[in-house]
Amino acid sequence: MSTEKKNEKTEVGTTGHSWDGIEEYDNPMPRWWLWTFYATIVFAIIYTILFPAWPLVKEATPGILGYSTRGEVAQEIQRFEEINAPLVSKLESVELAAIGDDPELYNYAVRGGEAVFNTFCAQCHGREGGLGAAGYPVLSDDDWLWGGNLEEIHYTVSHGIRNETDADAHFSQMPAFGELLAPEEIDQVVQYVLKLSGQDHDAALAGPGETLFADNCSACHAEDGTGDRFQGAPNLTDAIWLYGGDADSIRYTVENARFGIMPAKGGAPLTEAEVRAVATYVHQLGGGE
Repeated sequence: MSTEKKNEKTEVGTTGHSWDGIEEYDNPMPRWWLWTFYATIVFAIIYTILFPAWPLVKEATPGILGYSTRGEVAQEIQRFEEINAPLVSKLESVELAAIGDDPELYNYAVRGGEAVFNTFCAQCHGREGGLGAAGYPVLSDDDWLWGGNLEEIHYTVSHGIRNETDADAHFSQMPAFGELLAPEEIDQVVQYVLKLSGQDHDAALAGPGETLFADNCSACHAEDGTGDRFQGAPNLTDAIWLYGGDADSIRYTVENARFGIMPAKGGAPLTEAEVRAVATYVHQLGGGE
C-alpha cells in the first residue's frame, strides 16, 4: 500500500502548446528564482534613479546622486597633476642641459616624454622613434638634419619644419631639377650620387655628373656630399636615406624635390614642460648628441 502511494504522480496542467504530440507542462518557477528575479527588477529601478542610465539625445539621465565616471577620472588626473606640479614647474624653468643632473627630474621627463611621444609623434616616427618609413626620419640613430643635441631637438619639436603655422619653423627647399636640367643630365647626377654613397653606378655617367653636382647641389650638400644639417641638406655619402637610396628614388628626388613638413608642437598642443619632456625622451633614444 505504501509502495503504491510513493509511485503516485501529481498531474500537472499543460500550457496548451503541443509539438508533434509533445505537450508543454505548466510547471511553476521555483520560488527562490522568482524572488531573485523580482529583486533584480527592483535593483534596476533604483539604479536608474540614482545613477546615469537612460540615454537621451545629447546625454544620459544624470541620476540623483550626480555620479560621473568622467568626473572620477578628472579627479584622479587632477590628483596626479597636483602631485607632479613641483616637478612640472622645475622642468619648465631649469636649463635644458641641467635636466640630466637631477635623477628624479630626468626620470620624470623621460617617462612623461615617452607618453607624449606615443600620443603625438609615434604615428609618424614609430614606437621608440624607429619607424624609418619614407619621409619620416629615424630618431634612434645618430643622423640628424637639424641637429641632435637637446636644445636643437627642443627647437625642432617646438617650431616644426616647413609648416605654415610657425614663423620660426626650420625651412629649406630643394629645387625641382626636372625643370632646370635635361633628362640626361639628371641621369648623370643620379649616377654620381650613387657613387658618393658607395653603390653600384655607371662610371661614364658619374664623371660629368660630378661637375653637375658641383654646380647645382654642392651649395647645400657640400662638395663632398656630406650635407649641411643646419639647412636640412642630408648627407649623401652614408647609407641613411629619408626617401630611399636606389636609383629610381634618387631620380624622383632630383626631378621633383622633396618638401617634408612637421607641425609645430610648442604652445599647442603641447605645453613647454611637455615639449621639454619629449625632447629629453627623443634625445636618450640612442642617437642624441
